[in-house]
Amino acid sequence: MLNASPQPKSNLTLYILIAMALGICTGYLINRYSPIETRATFSTNIKILTTVFLRLVQMIIAPLVFSTLVVGIAKLGDLKTVGRVGGKSLLWFVTASLVSLLLGLVLVNFFKPGEGIHLGTPNADAAKDLIGKTTGFSLQNFVEHVVPKSVFEAMAGNEILQLVVFSIFFGVATAAIGDYGKIVIRGLDAVAHVILKMVTYVMNFAPLGVFGAISAVIATNGLEIFKFYGLYFSEFILGIVLLWVVLLSVGFLVLGKRLPALLRRISGPLLIAFSTTSSEAVFPKLTEELERFGCKDKIVAFVLPLGYSFNLDGSMMYMTFASVAIAQAYGVHLDLGTQITMLLVLMLTSKGIAGVPRASLVVVTATLAMFKIPAEGIALILPIDHFCDMFRTGTNVLGNTLATTVVSKWENSLENN
Repeated sequence: MLNASPQPKSNLTLYILIAMALGICTGYLINRYSPIETRATFSTNIKILTTVFLRLVQMIIAPLVFSTLVVGIAKLGDLKTVGRVGGKSLLWFVTASLVSLLLGLVLVNFFKPGEGIHLGTPNADAAKDLIGKTTGFSLQNFVEHVVPKSVFEAMAGNEILQLVVFSIFFGVATAAIGDYGKIVIRGLDAVAHVILKMVTYVMNFAPLGVFGAISAVIATNGLEIFKFYGLYFSEFILGIVLLWVVLLSVGFLVLGKRLPALLRRISGPLLIAFSTTSSEAVFPKLTEELERFGCKDKIVAFVLPLGYSFNLDGSMMYMTFASVAIAQAYGVHLDLGTQITMLLVLMLTSKGIAGVPRASLVVVTATLAMFKIPAEGIALILPIDHFCDMFRTGTNVLGNTLATTVVSKWENSLENN
């Protein structure tokens, strides 16, 4: 789909780093020298920059997922090929999900971070929005979330998993009708090129989004938040490091000496995802960089959107870690059987969560309610969640990058650029 020719060197990464530094400094000054009312007002207003950037990205997610996935499936040629690539993708997704969830479960039981959280009675008001989103959670609601009743409704709501389901049916049907399908493929291929061109324009707003996100959270909580949850945060970061070691080790076994080149390719998208805490913010750019790395467009267009629904490794590790930590904070004992059941529930409910800030907290909140843990306990980790979300979002991007390149390698569709 994309031309793999060399691209002009961009200063976007430098601008993002500068925006992060300015955001920290600005937020600190507001927090240090302004009254509480001013901090709250500043935080609310400055986050508009982040909102603008994320909304610009979100407006191109649905057409990009639909066009690239349909073209990718149609170019795969037949149901046998679709099934083979899909099977290899799901093998990676399921294995990575189990490893991530198990790692979070082992670490939270070893370190018991919840026993070190002493914040008194949790502030239910801070978590009421998340709690409200989980009301009436059930298997039926999950199925309704996965299976679309209207593709237009799915596009309007950026329901990636529903779009994937529709696009798979549409792509297979397009491939099956022969010459008529080729017309549709050419048209959607052109649409994908237009959307990817829009990516270049939208990414120019990334530094503003980064500045808004960082300065807002520092202005509200101050630098003390880095100390206040030091124990909880450091143990979570250890889990992230271990997960990266596992993912990169498997990636090296498959990709060999090309792994460093891949990491250099995705350094920009990783930094944006880390700064904005949104996987969606880098989906278009990640698509572009993977194709330039040498992954065939049809593989990227098929595997990457699936990964955004099924392969959020950092978020899944955090789900078991956070859920059991909150139970520990409330003194709720969870035996091994209950924790394994919780892991399996999270394995199911984590699929299809949006790659946007705090989406995983909605799943955690639902899980707490299901296992009779006070759901308002989510407020215990809300103050630090922005910083945890940075690392789990970056891990999600790494996991989906490796999934796409590994499947490309398995399919002998990885070019040597």
